[in-house]
Amino acid sequence: MAKLRVKLVRGLAGKSEAQIKAVKSLGLKKLGQEVLLEDNPMVRGNICKAVHLLQVEEVKE
Repeated sequence: MAKLRVKLVRGLAGKSEAQIKAVKSLGLKKLGQEVLLEDNPMVRGNICKAVHLLQVEEVKE
């Protein structure tokens, strides 16, 4: 199964509560932080809510 490398590239100040919760649920807290996540519908949905704040890259294993 593919994985996604997700990086927070924009800050959360002034963003809507839904966008902040989506980013936090991905495990991102600080600007520049990067996480490796399984590619599943829950992760994809949270990425779609805050796609303008994130950098997403697909990683093949």
